[in-house]
Amino acid sequence: MKRIILSLAVVSVFFQYTAAQSPLYTSVDPFIGSGGDGHIFVGPSTPFGMVKPGPDCKGHSNSGYIADKKAPLLGFSQTHVSGTGGGPKYGNIQIMPFSGDFDSIYQESPRGEEIAKAGYYSILLEKWKIKAELTTADRASFYRFVFDKKGKKAIKLDAGFFLGEPSTPDPDAREAQQFVGAEVTVTGNNEIRGYTRIRGGWNNGTAYTVYFTLIFDHPFNTFSTWKNKQLYPGKNTQFDSGEKTGAIAYFDGTAGDTIQVKIGISYISTEKARYNLDQEIPDWQFNKVLAATQQKWEKLLNKVEIDQTATQEQRIMFYTGLYHTMLMPVDRTGENPLWISNEPYYDDFYAIWDTFRSSNPLLTLITPSREVSIVNSLLNIYHRDGYMPDARSGNYNGRTQGGSNADVLIADAYVKGLQGIDYNQGLQAMLKNADVPPGGIEEKEGRGGLTDYNTLGYVSTRFVRAGTRTVEYAYNDYCIATVAKGLQQDRLYNRFLKQSDNWQNLWRPYENNGATGFILPRNSDGRWVDTIDCNVLNAPVKKMEYNPLAVDYPLCVCWWCAFFYEASSWEYSLYVPHDVKTLISKSGGEEAFRKRLDIFFNNKYYNVSNEPSFLTPNLYHWIGRPDLSSIRIHHIIDSSYNTSAAGLPGNDDSGAMSSWLDFHMMGLFPNAGQSYYLINAPYFSKTVIHQENGKDFAIIAHHLSKKNSYIRSVKLNGQGYDKSWIEHQDIVNGGELVLEMGDQPSTWGTQVRPPSK
Repeated sequence: MKRIILSLAVVSVFFQYTAAQSPLYTSVDPFIGSGGDGHIFVGPSTPFGMVKPGPDCKGHSNSGYIADKKAPLLGFSQTHVSGTGGGPKYGNIQIMPFSGDFDSIYQESPRGEEIAKAGYYSILLEKWKIKAELTTADRASFYRFVFDKKGKKAIKLDAGFFLGEPSTPDPDAREAQQFVGAEVTVTGNNEIRGYTRIRGGWNNGTAYTVYFTLIFDHPFNTFSTWKNKQLYPGKNTQFDSGEKTGAIAYFDGTAGDTIQVKIGISYISTEKARYNLDQEIPDWQFNKVLAATQQKWEKLLNKVEIDQTATQEQRIMFYTGLYHTMLMPVDRTGENPLWISNEPYYDDFYAIWDTFRSSNPLLTLITPSREVSIVNSLLNIYHRDGYMPDARSGNYNGRTQGGSNADVLIADAYVKGLQGIDYNQGLQAMLKNADVPPGGIEEKEGRGGLTDYNTLGYVSTRFVRAGTRTVEYAYNDYCIATVAKGLQQDRLYNRFLKQSDNWQNLWRPYENNGATGFILPRNSDGRWVDTIDCNVLNAPVKKMEYNPLAVDYPLCVCWWCAFFYEASSWEYSLYVPHDVKTLISKSGGEEAFRKRLDIFFNNKYYNVSNEPSFLTPNLYHWIGRPDLSSIRIHHIIDSSYNTSAAGLPGNDDSGAMSSWLDFHMMGLFPNAGQSYYLINAPYFSKTVIHQENGKDFAIIAHHLSKKNSYIRSVKLNGQGYDKSWIEHQDIVNGGELVLEMGDQPSTWGTQVRPPSK
């Protein structure tokens, strides 16, 4: 019996050692969040990679993928977004291998076994028993197709496919993509070139063009091109006439069982697409490309090291969260068709309204040089297009959901000391948002309703999303004041600090479900609005009472026409990140505010799947009860996150849900645009951040367990530390934050409140 126990102990040590030696990228599971409302992209990508080849299972899926195996595989396109809501974008340049029904351009297959890892995806196409493997570089994708039979086989290139196509042509479709044109040319016995041109999508963008060059490792025997559903055997070119085009390459048995395909992508030209292909994948070594992509991920994932005592599920959740956070925005430096610039160029900010709260601050912690490039890209866009985007896709600004939240990214970079950014130009870009009405479509960029905001001190019900805009503009103004003060622009500082109080102009002493005081609608005459006219087709009522729990969309007004964007007054009335002290006072003091927060969570007014409430579980810190923040946060994570396909509580929104999770698992959470992180009970006994400056910062939780989930005391670099927050600079300097954990709360964090205006 003793010998058996010894053997089990040895096995246990062996597996712990093996786990410790496993590359971190093996802890990434791209299927997490691919089901439910997560909308995660499951195909391979490099960090911030321009090319994202992956499976398309349904034309109206945002990521192309559907977790339900009942949905067939339609093909693999080269461009995708990840985690987004609204209408789809991209899904361009689709290919599909097949080995039957050779006269048809319509090919789909039931799905067999699927495997997804960082940098890799594979699937068995059940119809023909073809194994498809995918990997990618930054701007070129690589496919390996293994056929089951030695007979004739084919690979289809569809330049007309895209995601989100309306079932019937509708030029007025608000969020659907629309086909503009496509062209294909067979340029040799193993090469096809061309482009696709699409407009619209979620951001209502102008036309964008994706150019491609595709090459095979085997020459094909015959080929056909097509236009408007008709095949043309042997015809080399289908010119752009506003109709869908494509090509099919046919191989006989001499090609062998395996055919490899490389596809270079460009937004400039087919020649640039071929250049990208030759530069990034010069040979036919699939595993070499895969290894290079995995090492890119390993380098970034290694920036955060968690204790080996973490469970396997925790490790997978955490590192997959990091992975999700670095899929977008997309680095298109040198691939901007609109202007030539040596500055970084990023696209697919989808949207900053989602990412400014935790995704960008997480990048600032683990790869600040990347965040510098992202901010400089925003300034590059401002310099050329006139405004920084809140969202941008397909080289086009649009849409704004609430505030001008690129302002927050500039302030966040400034207060955290990121170097290499022209903050004077940044301030000018922020001032453009604050002073110049965008005109035209007021949801494209800048601040819609600005004429009201700058005269009345709030956005009235003359404009849609008035509540969201008012509270977010107030915080954007605080961010402007922060940068202005640092640049010694005292007049601007005083003006915008005062304007940051504008949220109070919509604060009404209204009682609802045990709480008093809410952000509520007000018209341009200054009167409070108690009822809203319903104007959507077939609305169930003509008017609705507006109260703090009212949701006026989509049954009363259109989705983008609500007073609040995607939330209720109960949620937005807690969003005053710069002045929680005044928020508490206007809510009736600390005891009343605690009661308000308890009602908010206990009555399930909190929506874990939406960004306006990202900071809210941490608000107990400002009443001296960080222990209650930790309790709420752990309950939210334990009940809403897991490693299943439905393991994210909502749209990941370019890594927003994932970065929220990762910060809290480390025991920190940022108040974006300000210089500190709130401290909470972590999930790991030890987390080490390996910083770009070469200095490590460790968060150590002694005696952490399910029972010992309360922070009893804290030391920073060996010295007692009573604050419930830590400054960014303390992390940058390196050192240790040591948390003593226990089974009961203590007086730690109860005496000094976090910063507030």
